[in-house]
Amino acid sequence: MTTDNKPALIDWATLIFLMLVWGSSFIFIKRGLEVFSHLQVGGLRIALSFFVLIPFAVKRFKKVDKSDLKFFVLAGLLGNGIPAFMFAKAQTGLDSYMAGILNSLTPLFTLVIGIIFFGIKAWWMNIAGVVIGLIGAVGLLWSSSGGSLSLNIYFSMAVVVATICYALNMNIVKRFLRKYDAVTITSVAFIFIGIPALFYILLLTDFIPRMHVGIEAWKSLGYICILSFLGTSLAVILLNRLIKRTSAVFASSVTYLMPIIAIMWGVLDGEVFLAIFAAWIVVILGGVYMANRRW
Repeated sequence: MTTDNKPALIDWATLIFLMLVWGSSFIFIKRGLEVFSHLQVGGLRIALSFFVLIPFAVKRFKKVDKSDLKFFVLAGLLGNGIPAFMFAKAQTGLDSYMAGILNSLTPLFTLVIGIIFFGIKAWWMNIAGVVIGLIGAVGLLWSSSGGSLSLNIYFSMAVVVATICYALNMNIVKRFLRKYDAVTITSVAFIFIGIPALFYILLLTDFIPRMHVGIEAWKSLGYICILSFLGTSLAVILLNRLIKRTSAVFASSVTYLMPIIAIMWGVLDGEVFLAIFAAWIVVILGGVYMANRRW
């Protein structure tokens, strides 16, 4: 049975940082899709992150117990590999706010999978907090979209698959990889997905010809670089550290907070901030607090 620690101030600060980074990730994905296909965006995100993490992986790989390598493979595939492609695919047919709504399923899946398969203990108030946080995220994005939440099932399922992968990964890291530091978990996991992604991009796609399109291609690649270096390499290290220090459910709570950043991007882009937005944000924060409080 896993044990969780009460989140400290540094853990809340980390959660807020991840909220800022990942709340902006949908914009970077959208900009990348202006030139590259969803498969290329997903592959580039993984390959570029791998380049950043190579120096750390080389030093740490030999210290990993061979019996644990299977968990590093799963962490790579479930935590970054599959979701990178799923979110890129989803945003070819969904608005960013809808992807954000569906991404808010992550804490719910994390808690349910943790209880059923990983022996996580949860009070009914924690479960209620997860549900309240989800309601707040849905309400916020519903309000920001003018009360219209039309779904495209095909593209929506891509996000749902990604959230299930995230939920499985967080529980696996918490249970089986907690003896390793966050940098080791992240860098070694990327070995198993970074090399295949690199070969795929260079040998099986038209990435190189597309780079000859002109300045727009380089702009799109720049956005993907930001997404990879900040939103994947650094953010995943911090996420794994957060999972080890607190709980999988607490770490997954960032997906409830991400829609707040999406709304703020809209305000910066000239959209109106309504009073109802503040009300839904309060609901989200209340749900996050309830989900992670020791009752």
